[in-house]
Amino acid sequence: MIIREIRITPLRLETRVPYVWAQGVEHAFTVNLIEMVSEDGTTGYGETTAAPDADAQKIILTKLAKSFIGRSVFDITAAQEDAYRRNFLIFGGNMQRYANQLFCGLEMAGLDLQGKLLDRPVWELLGGEKRKEVGYFYFLQGKSPEELAADASAAAQAGHPVIYLKVGISPEHDVASVRAVREAIGPSHRFRVDANEGWPVAHALRMIHDIAPYNIEYIEQPTTSLSLLPLKHLKERSPIAIGADQSVFTLQEVFLACSSAAADMIAIGPREIGGLRNMMKASAICEGAGTTLCIHSSMTTGITTCAEHHIGRAAANLDDGNQIMWQLLRENVVASPDLSPVRGRLALEDRPGLGFELDFDVVARAAENHRSHLND
Repeated sequence: MIIREIRITPLRLETRVPYVWAQGVEHAFTVNLIEMVSEDGTTGYGETTAAPDADAQKIILTKLAKSFIGRSVFDITAAQEDAYRRNFLIFGGNMQRYANQLFCGLEMAGLDLQGKLLDRPVWELLGGEKRKEVGYFYFLQGKSPEELAADASAAAQAGHPVIYLKVGISPEHDVASVRAVREAIGPSHRFRVDANEGWPVAHALRMIHDIAPYNIEYIEQPTTSLSLLPLKHLKERSPIAIGADQSVFTLQEVFLACSSAAADMIAIGPREIGGLRNMMKASAICEGAGTTLCIHSSMTTGITTCAEHHIGRAAANLDDGNQIMWQLLRENVVASPDLSPVRGRLALEDRPGLGFELDFDVVARAAENHRSHLND
């Protein structure tokens, strides 16, 4: 089945509340929706995050798409290799991290299309399911320690087993928030934090000393992503498990982190690593190293959530507290199925492709919202 057309549409979706993290405050997620259409009209859907500019990225995606159009949908590996060579390597641009974000969306749409044409779920294209359910943590939202504590209390009462808090805002805010959340969820509830590169090593050691009494299970990417050495240095001195996230956005970086024992867990998502199939490769590297893989999400919609869930169904040595982010948006472009974990668990039904139906009214509003914010 030949790929006839690839359409790219920038979408801007507002967050339910301001998204507060170490790198600033976000009020919307912007993505590029990718529609890959076969010669019989069947359409596969994917998406990319769109930093720093969705329209500029659309131009590049349109160039990359030329290597896919006219090929069999089952030939996307060769198409991607051709696109990378023609648009990056031929100019001396070995920009793997950036290219990964782009190819992830194209591959996502291609696998969705393959699954629909074969009438099989994508997890079967990834080797078959290892588990029926995937575990997710609860992502706290709020500006103040009091707001975060209220959200945490509601999450714990709803039975979510793993609570996740963004830190790296300021020392005072971080400690106050950790304290407030721990008091809200009780002494033994599982509790993780993510500093998003916000703590240099010396500062991180002080922060770990200050938050250790609050029974923290795991700290994600406290140090810079520019080198694994600060992360390894901290991991060897920390009484709290340390995870790599922004440090491991390529397969080579995953290998180095695992082989050097730089982290206690690898948090990586398809956007960063270059797609669902590369996630399976990363899973294999982690499995060989005896390291747990945590699926990392990003500023994306329920489309990526579904793709990540298929990875979770098939990946080896998967963590039981993976990331999910569609729920941070005011509207979800996915009309069905329901993507809400129940007590931290989600088991999507067996459907062809990535297994979702789009809400085209939400898509249209998000496309118009993007057009109205072109100068932002």
